[in-house]
Amino acid sequence: MQVILIRHTSVAVPRGTCYGQTDVPVSDTFEQEAEQTLRNLQAYLPIDAAFSSPLTRARKLAAYCGFPDPVLDDRLLEMNMGQWEMQRYDEITDPHLQEWYDDYLHLPTTGGEAFPDLRTRVASFLDGLREHDYSRVVIFAHGGVLIAAGLYAGIYGEDVAWDHLAPFGGIISIEI
Repeated sequence: MQVILIRHTSVAVPRGTCYGQTDVPVSDTFEQEAEQTLRNLQAYLPIDAAFSSPLTRARKLAAYCGFPDPVLDDRLLEMNMGQWEMQRYDEITDPHLQEWYDDYLHLPTTGGEAFPDLRTRVASFLDGLREHDYSRVVIFAHGGVLIAAGLYAGIYGEDVAWDHLAPFGGIISIEI
C-alpha cells in the first residue's frame, strides 16, 4: 500500500515557538501554500481513503485538498511537548531542556512525550492500515509524524531522520 503523508502548511506563531499539540492557526499564506500542495498531490491520485490529525492545521489542509471529511485519529497528532507548549525555545527555563536537546530522540519533554512515544502511536496507526486492502491513502499530519512514518517504512535511519523533515505543505510517500 502506498501511503502519502502531507505536512500541514505554516502556522501563525512566532518562529522558534514550541507548539506541538496546541491547536494553533495557519499563517496568512495558507491559500498559496495549500494550492501548491494540492498541485503536488495530483501526481498521487486516485486516493482510496483520507486520514488526518484532529488539529485544525492538518484538517484545514485536508479540506482544501478535496478531503473535507477525513478520518480523524489522535495517533496522528504531533508530539506532546508538555510544559513547553507555546513557549519560545530560547525562553524555556526548564533545567531539563538541555538534556532533551542532547538526546531528543529518546528523552521526554517535561510533562510531555518522548519521540519513541510518537513513533509507537504512528506505528500503531500504520499497522492498523495494513488490515485494509487500500492501494493508496493520504494522511494530513505533522513533521514529527512524517519522520516517524519514514522510520517505520525504513526509508532512513534514526541517525539522519531529522535531515528528512518535510517542509510545510510537503509530501512524502512510503510503502507499507
